[in-house]
Amino acid sequence: MTTRIAVIGLGSIAVEHLKAYQLNPQAELVAVCDVDLERAKARGEQFGVARVTGSAEEIFSDPDVDAVSVCVPNTLHAPIAEAALRAGKDVLVEKPMTVTVPEAEALVKAVEETGKALQIGYVRRYAPNALVTKRFLDAGEFGDIYAARATLLRTAGNPGGWFGDVELSGGGPLIDLGVHIIDLCWYLMGMPKAVSASGATFAPLGARDNIQNLTRYKAASAARPNTVEDFATAQIRFEGGAVLDVATSFSLHARNEISVRIHGDKGGAEIEPELLMITERHDTLLHVQPQIDSLGFDFRIGFANQIDHFLRICRGEIPADATAEQGLEMARMLTAIYESAKSGAEVAITR
Repeated sequence: MTTRIAVIGLGSIAVEHLKAYQLNPQAELVAVCDVDLERAKARGEQFGVARVTGSAEEIFSDPDVDAVSVCVPNTLHAPIAEAALRAGKDVLVEKPMTVTVPEAEALVKAVEETGKALQIGYVRRYAPNALVTKRFLDAGEFGDIYAARATLLRTAGNPGGWFGDVELSGGGPLIDLGVHIIDLCWYLMGMPKAVSASGATFAPLGARDNIQNLTRYKAASAARPNTVEDFATAQIRFEGGAVLDVATSFSLHARNEISVRIHGDKGGAEIEPELLMITERHDTLLHVQPQIDSLGFDFRIGFANQIDHFLRICRGEIPADATAEQGLEMARMLTAIYESAKSGAEVAITR
């Protein structure tokens, strides 16, 4: 039996959801929804979905919809995800789950009260490089992980649209890009409890629309607001003493860069830009590169795996594993970083 899916919010990330659902025999795309009805009609035609609407409430009240992907701007994630849960739908919500701690707490409560599943779109967990690393970690190959470092820098990569509008995004590269690499490191570290964060944000460069002769990713909307940070850097401390350092930017005088590393007492791994494991045998350091198809993040396979995983959750075969509780912990970490940046002091994470 297939799971009947509706996708709410039809910007660029929704296209990846739609592609993956379309290719999965366990999914049936029954509806698409966007406040921009012309865009909704175009997406419906593009993916062969007959039902097109501008009303999320219409999706929630439809008994022929089993589950939804929520791909709207960040500040709308929480209200739409909660309404879907309370309407009896399973939910895959794009990251970040919410932009505030109270919203995240409300979603945890909604999951508990409805018994429906909520899965967060942490797609990097489902790429082959991360899956292989996790298997080695679970087998104890790297020992206890005590440090991680994650960097995702764009030289001139502010997408514009709602991404640059803090009222819709909740923040800039930290909440858009940083959330991916923070989650990936935190997940591979075993998801320890965060106890404090120290962070700084900067906004001297803006959207960098003066830059010419460079093709860049842009949001579906042509609008170019810019009320978010250009660059964020932070350290998160965890119970037991482990730390995670992160740096991320939309605009920075630096080369584009992605790097994700974890360090344990028996070995470590570079997950990005290419999977490499570092260990030692017989008093000799070894660099071990697994022979897999995708050493870096494979966008297509990551989304295919994530969607397949969500459909298995919808069928009751497995529980959600990127849960509302994990989204709440992420909200606490991101909020503490932004509070630290504002105050200029380390911020304790309380519960």
